[in-house]
Amino acid sequence: MGGKWWCFGNDDDDDEVSDLDPVLLVSGIGGSILNSESKSWFGLITTTTRVWVRILLADLEFRKRVWSLYNPQTGYTEELDDSSDIVVPDDDYGLYAIDILDPSFWIKLLHITDVYHFHDMIDMLIGCGYKKGTTLFGYGYDFRQSNRIDKAMDGLKERLETAYEAAGGRKVNLISHSMGGLLVSCFISLHSDVCHTSNDLFSTYSYDYMNLNFILHEENDMCRLAIGVCQMVKGAPGCINDSLLTGLQFVEGLESYFFVSRWSMHQLLVECPSIYEMLPNPEFNWKKQPEIIVWRNRSENGQDTVKMERYGTSGSVGLFVEALKDNEIEYNKKTIPLPFNYDIYQWAATTRKMLNSVRLPEGISFYNIYGTSLETPFDVWYVVKP
Repeated sequence: MGGKWWCFGNDDDDDEVSDLDPVLLVSGIGGSILNSESKSWFGLITTTTRVWVRILLADLEFRKRVWSLYNPQTGYTEELDDSSDIVVPDDDYGLYAIDILDPSFWIKLLHITDVYHFHDMIDMLIGCGYKKGTTLFGYGYDFRQSNRIDKAMDGLKERLETAYEAAGGRKVNLISHSMGGLLVSCFISLHSDVCHTSNDLFSTYSYDYMNLNFILHEENDMCRLAIGVCQMVKGAPGCINDSLLTGLQFVEGLESYFFVSRWSMHQLLVECPSIYEMLPNPEFNWKKQPEIIVWRNRSENGQDTVKMERYGTSGSVGLFVEALKDNEIEYNKKTIPLPFNYDIYQWAATTRKMLNSVRLPEGISFYNIYGTSLETPFDVWYVVKP
């Protein structure tokens, strides 16, 4: 991935840092450090604890501080621990939060690259001549929340303005990862005024981890602040369907015993608008419709039988409702039900309508570069016992 072709600027001026167009990196789901800030009676911050990502006491701190419930009145997911707030650190021009997700001493010493997120790309760009705070910036956000929530949109706009101004009004190249593409698409829909007010060239590179796609977009003469237009996200069927049914495992094998468990993550995701917003789009003309295949074991009249059931993009909602009807957690000696959340589903449906109506500025060219060496999860099969 090295080489001057990765350095976004004029070919004749690549050796001059001042002639490099600024780059803004946007993380995807799970790609931002989250801190829990505890407050005193007077509203002062007393302690700050990194709750995502951490290796030591990961699952314990996660359940205590990150588990949340969705508030349909505000549209935000709010942590059950009402004595603290979840925040994303803003250090190092936004790069700290998306660099090494557990930046503790032993992780760096042992070079545990499982938690290295944008680290290699940041090093590569610095090697190309980019400077933090001048031509290189990052944007991490609370990935529990909706991709169109005000806090995320305002934060992205502010960071883009900072990058644009720091580089002397030069174009911004925005590199988004996975769900970061959905975040940028929401921004384009809600802030179209930003994208049509000037004649500056800008580019967007989006790496979709969930679907193993690497998308490259180039736009010109469209935007004053260089807002990246990401891929038209139509959902991540295999991963997101499975997340709502069984959770999400970021680390496999022996290392998973030192990390947040799949079950703990599942209880969080059931209350996260961002997950519902990545369900497969039922209005998209899929080459092969996403589906969940369930084999049900039944016993009738002493005979065991197996029945196969198929659930498409719309019918899968009924399966989610059935699977989560008895889902619950114990928190502070209280039992809290966590069924399939219809309020979030309706919010996500509005997000989907907004994304379906997004129109990109004229003059945009799309280049889709995708890997073929790894299979993308598509169908999810389950065996359900009586």
